[in-house]
Amino acid sequence: MQIVTGTNIYDRILDASIVTIGNFDGVHRGHEEIFRHLKQKSMELGIPSVVVTFEPHPLKILAPESAPLLITTFEQKAALIENSGVDYLLVVSFSREFSRLSAKDFVLKILCHSLGMKYIIIGHDYAFGRGREGNFNTLESLGALHGFTLEDLPPLGEQGIVFSSSLVRSAVADGDMPAASRILGRSYQISGTVVHGRNVGQGLGFPTANIDTPNELIPADGVYAVLVEVDGAVVKGACNIGCNPTFGGKIRSIEVFLLDFTGCIYDTEVTVQFVRRLRPVLRFADVDALKNAISEDVAHVRSILETVSSTYRNNVGRLEPCAL
Repeated sequence: MQIVTGTNIYDRILDASIVTIGNFDGVHRGHEEIFRHLKQKSMELGIPSVVVTFEPHPLKILAPESAPLLITTFEQKAALIENSGVDYLLVVSFSREFSRLSAKDFVLKILCHSLGMKYIIIGHDYAFGRGREGNFNTLESLGALHGFTLEDLPPLGEQGIVFSSSLVRSAVADGDMPAASRILGRSYQISGTVVHGRNVGQGLGFPTANIDTPNELIPADGVYAVLVEVDGAVVKGACNIGCNPTFGGKIRSIEVFLLDFTGCIYDTEVTVQFVRRLRPVLRFADVDALKNAISEDVAHVRSILETVSSTYRNNVGRLEPCAL
């Protein structure tokens, strides 16, 4: 996949293409269906497929107080889009100046001029351009004038639920990892660097890896069964998210105890896949009570992870969803 960014998006990149547009945060199953259809049409028409997205998320610029916590970093999103097999990812640098561009000018200057768009696929009720003025009717009218075909895909979901990024955010914020997994088509993940912590876990006999992550959306406080990709290996683990109330902690941290693992991994990049939440964070009466609870958590984690599919794709740490 070729990524086009910066002022290059205004150059004449392609003479013909099939395009889809969106933020695609999380790249959930609904997005993946759009990409699958995009690629299928690309092969039928014999022209390159292009995903057009925005960085940063428009609300980060226009209404930062209302901007959602993003499910994926840009790097994670780009990797997931690349997995779909599309040919190009065109990244529009979103700014206040760009937000004043009309929907018509966006279509003509970027989609038609730069990409030579002949066919465009949009998700249900998608809107774009200045004041979100661009919609199905806008594209249909412009297509008739400028020679491109428009297709509007119906919403994708199951059991009466339409897949959406907002539902993923809600599930992760509630600690409902199986629900998030069903919408994403994979377990929810964060990536980050192992950093030095307070060594509380070491003193308890359960040394933990403290994760510093650029991911914005962190699961609800609690103890989780997780799978961790570290140095190319997938390791079972128990993850604690919270402030360590038993020790009077004030700072929220993400700590992972890796089962059956030894080695120094400070400054190592890891990916944490959240499988299931075991319990909320609790304040224990004393250290012994905490150690007993951790021992029980570890045993519970082993039991849970025994049932998890071993299918694991290393490119973005993709784990097949499981019913738990």
